[in-house]
Amino acid sequence: MSDGTAAVHWAPSVIHPRLDAGETIAVKPVYATPATVTDRKGKPLTGYPSLVGLLNQLKSAAPQDGDPTDAGSGVMISTPATSGGKATDEKLFTVKEPRAVPNLKLTIDADLQNAAEQQVTAQGGKPASLVAIEPSSGNVLAYAFSPSTGQNRAFSGGTAPGSTMKVLTTAALLEAGVTPSTGMPCPETTMVTGKAVTNDEPGAHPDYTLTDAFIHSCNTSFIEKGKDVLKPGSLPAIAKDVFGLGLVWHTGLTNFDTDIPVEGNMAGAASEFIGQGKIRTNPLGMASVAATVQSGVFRQPILIPGTAQTPAARNLSPEVLNSLRSLMVKTVQSGTASEVSPALPAGSGAKTGTAEVDTSDKANSWFTAYSGNLAVAAEVEGGGHGSAAAGPAASRVLAVGNKG
Repeated sequence: MSDGTAAVHWAPSVIHPRLDAGETIAVKPVYATPATVTDRKGKPLTGYPSLVGLLNQLKSAAPQDGDPTDAGSGVMISTPATSGGKATDEKLFTVKEPRAVPNLKLTIDADLQNAAEQQVTAQGGKPASLVAIEPSSGNVLAYAFSPSTGQNRAFSGGTAPGSTMKVLTTAALLEAGVTPSTGMPCPETTMVTGKAVTNDEPGAHPDYTLTDAFIHSCNTSFIEKGKDVLKPGSLPAIAKDVFGLGLVWHTGLTNFDTDIPVEGNMAGAASEFIGQGKIRTNPLGMASVAATVQSGVFRQPILIPGTAQTPAARNLSPEVLNSLRSLMVKTVQSGTASEVSPALPAGSGAKTGTAEVDTSDKANSWFTAYSGNLAVAAEVEGGGHGSAAAGPAASRVLAVGNKG
């Protein structure tokens, strides 16, 4: 200085060349990067449009500071927040390496996921979705929806499932004493809440049994027999107590739980017997139905191994279960599901669904089926008959098989 005393010219760069005014430098905890999310076999799950939301959800749910015992340490330059911005830390170097974070394996199977993505995008621009479940565990092996930028119809959709609901109505009828050989005449029309209900199959079939009505999906048979032997609350009760529909599911992803309202009178309930009326579900729910028939036990669908699964109150009796399986297998062999192309694997059980929608001139296509330790349900908006759109999509996924 001018008076001859010593002075230091100070600047933050004296400590480190990259340290600027207003910034600080310190040793701070550092953590390993978030775990890689893979399928059940360790394959990466990037590149599947339908899984983007799930992967983002898992990433955002990962703790930002982690367990202190897992932390390492590093020298950080911290920049304070600016107007409209965030405070940032820049690591200069690591002092101590953090403990590695293991990969997170989901229940998803990459091969089945790939097949599911292909099938929902192959519907000529029609909105569609599909879910595949492992009956022995409840693990969701695949789910896909199109358009992938829209609602996750597979988990969060809520529409009438049409005749796929007859799986549950049939279970209720069997428990009420109806057998596969019990007469269930199929009139050409019947009236429900002032509206005439018809069938896809033309003409009347007075000699039909429950087996005939199920494999040919006769609406009028189910409505008339349901009115005779069931109660307005029969379908919602068996749906919840046996198939877990109506319980609160914690799958690992936001989902819509199937809603089957208890109607106050039989006129309202009759529409539900054929999967119409106020029933709302999605492929997640209907794939679980097929999985429950295949295994005999409801196992709540999950995406993350180890997730707690809500149990159902009871199982079907062996006699009812065997009859139900037999009816679904016969539907593939000689009923409406025999029209599906490509054909379903040998031994498959299935049920087609055609859901009428007041706002559309073409019905929604539904299909639920199982083959071995794999259950699949699909829906295609405006796809028409269940065997025309949803059936082929499900059959191609079932053909991939469960090879876990």
